[in-house]
Amino acid sequence: MTNEELVAKALEARKMAYAPYSHHTVGAALLTKDDKVYLGCNIENAAYTPTNCAERTAVFKAVSEGEREFKAIAIVGGPDNADKLSLCAPCGVCRQVLNEFVDADTFDVVLGTDVPSDYKTFKLSELLPLGFGPKSMAFLHDYK
Repeated sequence: MTNEELVAKALEARKMAYAPYSHHTVGAALLTKDDKVYLGCNIENAAYTPTNCAERTAVFKAVSEGEREFKAIAIVGGPDNADKLSLCAPCGVCRQVLNEFVDADTFDVVLGTDVPSDYKTFKLSELLPLGFGPKSMAFLHDYK
């Protein structure tokens, strides 16, 4: 799947967002190692802290179905009434959740706009330098 196709899928997912408070709608399309795509949208809550981002929605859907290996994620977001969208980067919590399941040096984060061919690609390690992940917990294996 091309990055352009992945961005188009994220745009589809964005249409499902539930954002009655911020009116900032986000869609994500997570690509597995086997080229399956899991879509996610942001789901707000009046209490705010239970709100779930589009990226985490996609990751949780995939993981809950047994997926553990991912290649890329496309993210598209912005005001729900915007004619044009700018790049929308994942929040810190979403970066951390992605870091749990991917190799940050090879995993692509594709930030798109309302035009699928208009995107910019980053490695997760660029967006989360010195990230804390499973390898950071290797010391636990030394204690028995």
